[in-house]
Amino acid sequence: MRGSISRLATQSVLQNGPLHTAPLAILPPKPLYRRILRAHRKHLDSRMRLLGDEYVKSEFRAHRNVENPVHIIGFLSEWQMYAQKVEGDSWRGAKIEEGKVQKMSDQQIGQLYELMQAIKTEGEPGEGGQGDPKI
Repeated sequence: MRGSISRLATQSVLQNGPLHTAPLAILPPKPLYRRILRAHRKHLDSRMRLLGDEYVKSEFRAHRNVENPVHIIGFLSEWQMYAQKVEGDSWRGAKIEEGKVQKMSDQQIGQLYELMQAIKTEGEPGEGGQGDPKI
């Protein structure tokens, strides 16, 4: 993601694209990244925070050089919705929408599975966890 990402995010607010019915104010990458880490610090226990922080860092690193504006806007808007859910504690017990799962690539499904396994491993007694994970 280059320096023009802020400009691109601002332009998406002005346009009513096919992904949104109403314009949304999308935060630029750095402020969004900070907001997510701050939300983790305030709303997650230490084990979930460690897992979440590492995941967020790796995703933002992996998308640093993306050039496609549609992918950039999708990436930022999904992470912004995630931050809002964590801040409002509405993510606990929530399930991924079927439509989003259908649109995922095999690599994304594999990543989701690995994340699920990491959460389960964290929650197992005797393996550093303390019972069921709080999701």
